[in-house]
Amino acid sequence: MSLDYQVLLYYKYVPIEEPQKIVEKQKELCQRLNLKGRILVAEEGLNGTVSGTIEETNSYMEAMKKDPLFHDMPFKVDLHDGHAFRKLSVKLRPEIVAWHMEEKVDPNEITGIHLSPKEWYQTMQEEDVIIIDGRNDFEYDLGHFRGAIRPDVQTTREFPEWIQKHKEEWKGKKILTYCTGGIRCEKLSGVLLKEGLSDVYQLDGGIVTYGKDPEVQGALFDGQCYVFDDRISVPINQKEHVIVGKCYHCKAPAEKYLNCNYDPCDRRHLVCPECEEKYTGYCSIECKEKDKTKEQV
Repeated sequence: MSLDYQVLLYYKYVPIEEPQKIVEKQKELCQRLNLKGRILVAEEGLNGTVSGTIEETNSYMEAMKKDPLFHDMPFKVDLHDGHAFRKLSVKLRPEIVAWHMEEKVDPNEITGIHLSPKEWYQTMQEEDVIIIDGRNDFEYDLGHFRGAIRPDVQTTREFPEWIQKHKEEWKGKKILTYCTGGIRCEKLSGVLLKEGLSDVYQLDGGIVTYGKDPEVQGALFDGQCYVFDDRISVPINQKEHVIVGKCYHCKAPAEKYLNCNYDPCDRRHLVCPECEEKYTGYCSIECKEKDKTKEQV
């Protein structure tokens, strides 16, 4: 298998006066370089992930570094054997991550202290530390840091209410937050600080950067990291492989996510090889029967 493509993951919170112009500029640049992926632009910044050949993605990063707005934006880079996306989507949005909060949180004004992978590895093993997974529940189910709290949320916008329920039990403790690439924790840690929790930290660069660090080598991350592209998941821990996912059907160890083949359901569920064959991609016998009935009508 030839790994002659790259997948880029990147973001930057920076005030953008005319975001629509950035949208058009990004479309033109990505189309010219044959890149595919998703880019969100808002007045608060840019959030993107794209794929292309090594030459094409390198050209994209060079172009971004020449832009005064994004000249210092860090990129997480993964080698791949082809495109990780099926098309290009560049959109203007109110936010680059959908929080929908009434009170705005600006990461340039309030956010948690960034920890390097080595600092994170050391700190999360301290006593009386709270580790909060800043992703959605299904992402946690596939893989997470050992000892991390599973968030009872299905979307980012549910985090503020969830924090309200638990903040009293966390007071006086050191709080560590992490997510895939770091972007969600920029505001999550800010929300925690606004709620009166003073000792708040975040993993700089997220899980993806942690897994690439040559010293820690992804240690103490169990399972795999969910990614929002055609790869679905990527390995993180280079020292040991611990499967934490459980098959939706039989609870056996599982690391493959499927969406139910019955379109009205579309349930995202983990499945083991045996149950994938048994249920042929459906989350239940009921959905399989409903789909058969629909075909016969």
